[in-house]
Amino acid sequence: MRALTWHGKRDVRVDTVPDPKIVDPTDIIVRITSTGICGSDLHLYEVLGPYLDPGDILGHEPMGIVEEVGPEVTALSVGDRVVVPFNISCGTCWMCDQGLQSQCETTQVTERGMGASLFGFSKLYGQVPGGQAELLRVPFGNTLPVKVPHGPPDQRYVYLSDVLPTAWQSVAYADIPQGGTVTVLGLGPIGDMAARIALHRGASKVIGVDLVPERLARARTRGVHTLDLKEYGKDVGEEIRGLTGGRGTDAVIDAVGMEAHGTPIAKVAQQFAGLLPDTLGEKVMGRAGVDSMAAINTAVDAVRRGGTVSLIGVYGGAVDPMPMLTMFDKQIQLRMGQANVKHWVPEILPLLTDVDVLGVDDFATHTLPLEEGPQAYKTFQAKEDGMVKTVLTP
Repeated sequence: MRALTWHGKRDVRVDTVPDPKIVDPTDIIVRITSTGICGSDLHLYEVLGPYLDPGDILGHEPMGIVEEVGPEVTALSVGDRVVVPFNISCGTCWMCDQGLQSQCETTQVTERGMGASLFGFSKLYGQVPGGQAELLRVPFGNTLPVKVPHGPPDQRYVYLSDVLPTAWQSVAYADIPQGGTVTVLGLGPIGDMAARIALHRGASKVIGVDLVPERLARARTRGVHTLDLKEYGKDVGEEIRGLTGGRGTDAVIDAVGMEAHGTPIAKVAQQFAGLLPDTLGEKVMGRAGVDSMAAINTAVDAVRRGGTVSLIGVYGGAVDPMPMLTMFDKQIQLRMGQANVKHWVPEILPLLTDVDVLGVDDFATHTLPLEEGPQAYKTFQAKEDGMVKTVLTP
């Protein structure tokens, strides 16, 4: 089969690799029809090279048609249409029963002290082959895939793999009061969708912060009050307070993470770690503060006293400095973590019926063949051509 594989920093290729096979009796094989490129894929492309090997298959936002089922699969049949959640959860352990599928005890990467395995996301999360490919082996066929109806286009459902539940969790964790206010830092795919969900769930004002004109314009069309970071810079918190009676918003969602703009020291640290041999690079990433903290610092500044910061952007450093004095003084609540996909699906699926409430049908700015994946990564990383969300079609 053809698959998009990692070969080095900013070097991904579409290679011919062996087809996946049924290994466990509850496995299924899915022929992928659509698969997204996620903002966190860019962390692999740019920063997390020490945790990857050449030839690793990337991607964790797939859907497709069941092509083969293991002998103990009873919930699905060949020909069924499924979305594959990005976190690999058994659905039956204690953590899964708590709705914490991202901490699944069956697939936790215990040798690295990490949570549930993820598709296509490095040694940190199990080094499981990902979904930017023609075929994907999916374990736990009775409990993990999300069966969806035939008929509507893939883009009605493909975001159930990651974008929708991740954005939904970020809003749920933000705990915005009914009629309250929220700032969303970063209007990439997750931030954009989080802003839409916040408005849908009753926020009276959503302030979106970014520095890419196309992203700002796109959010404005959905009713978001946008602020251009290039215009406001370090004064963005002051502007947010000016829009909210001097207090700041009830909540802030950090949808940016480790590669926030404007922190050259962190950028140098990330580049240094990425240039080291894998073993040394892992030690630097795992024992140092290599993240840009610009977004989380802005979140702490912009949230009102007694408010909530919901952190959904990916961070990778082990000892990043947090502004603990300010956080304690302002009595800030902080929630974070990988999205628990299966936990949120029942709340989201009803919004994907006849009325496209969240605008998923035209959410992708680019739909491209899998073979154009390497160029899509390059364009997405450079924030060119108005690219906000790309779906690849194997």
